[in-house]
Amino acid sequence: MSLTATPSQPSLDLPLTPRQRSRGVLFLCIAVGMVGFTMMIQMAMNANFLADEIGVNGQQMGQVEAARETCGITAILLLVVLSGLAEPLVAVGMLVLVGVGLGSYAYVPGNYLWILVLSLVWSQGLHVWMPLPNSMALGLAQGGKAGRMLGLLAAVGALGSFCGLGVAALLAHWHVSMRTTYIFAGLAALLAAAACVGIPRNVKTPGPRLVFRRKYALYYLLCFLEGWRKQIFLAFSAFLLVKVYHQPLMTMLGLWGIVQAVTTFSGPIVGRAIDRLGERKVLYFYYLSMLVVFAGYAFAPKLWPDESVRKMALYVLFVTDGAFFILATALTTYVNRIAPQSEHTATLSAGVAMNHVAAVSMPFIGGILWQKDPMWTFLIGTVAAVASLVAATFIPRRTMPTP
Repeated sequence: MSLTATPSQPSLDLPLTPRQRSRGVLFLCIAVGMVGFTMMIQMAMNANFLADEIGVNGQQMGQVEAARETCGITAILLLVVLSGLAEPLVAVGMLVLVGVGLGSYAYVPGNYLWILVLSLVWSQGLHVWMPLPNSMALGLAQGGKAGRMLGLLAAVGALGSFCGLGVAALLAHWHVSMRTTYIFAGLAALLAAAACVGIPRNVKTPGPRLVFRRKYALYYLLCFLEGWRKQIFLAFSAFLLVKVYHQPLMTMLGLWGIVQAVTTFSGPIVGRAIDRLGERKVLYFYYLSMLVVFAGYAFAPKLWPDESVRKMALYVLFVTDGAFFILATALTTYVNRIAPQSEHTATLSAGVAMNHVAAVSMPFIGGILWQKDPMWTFLIGTVAAVASLVAATFIPRRTMPTP
């Protein structure tokens, strides 16, 4: 089966010179770092802001997250419409939406429906942006160094996230409201948009922006399961600590800080491990770890009856859960190995779409199950981890020779 969108025109520019390549990497890293700054503030404050400032319950949390994740599907349509433009220019427009949407949180009334509306604005920009950094990185990377380039971006993004957490913690220490902090998040996104202007226009992947092919079915399945796993963490893991265990903002910022510190230093290591060991082994380790983490969330009261011990155990699970996201980089390098360069962006975008099919449904289901018992929300995460392990067995042990 093949479903292709209207193809974008191949770039007529000459291959990148070393100076253009270096400049492109620099500005892409700045943009990724600023987006990391922005989104870390949003993620770190989201549970406290929605629970304490807006007053949402578990089911409403799931509804907001599900609606926001629909932007991952509509992003594909927007990429089709914008397929004639250079990827750096598309990134500029989308990051402006992110900045305006998140910055407007400062003025939202105490009604979760307004959060829903603004979330659709910034989330739409974010989800169109999501496949672009990896695609531009693959275009800028020299042969045989795709994993290293993606690892560099992951590390830079984590460093930006760490800085965002530092700013958020400093403002919280000074008793600056969460609403005001969102203004800083919006400004950082606008700076990221400005940085994308400096990326060479010929850093783009020619060919269709949307491709579904039977030969990439395993990649689509893994992306679907990753979307399921992702939403359990983003929608409910922090919410569990805030809503059930009443953890304050400073505690959550501290936990996110540990997550980002680990990710910052492990990014290049993970990139080299993928290049050396291959995607299959890295993903095995990832999915086994997630099986343990989700089971720990689900059975925490039984595993650790003492409340103080249970909180510490949940802190460890949360940090592990967040830091191990970087291992999903193996899914992107898998695309680099199985798809021609002309289909990188298209295939990555299709993967994002499959990711968000799961990301839309999971918060609805998880929110409903939460009302019965949060344990059931995390048990479906164990099911996704087992399914991912089974799917990963079909990845060839070595899809191409490693330089």
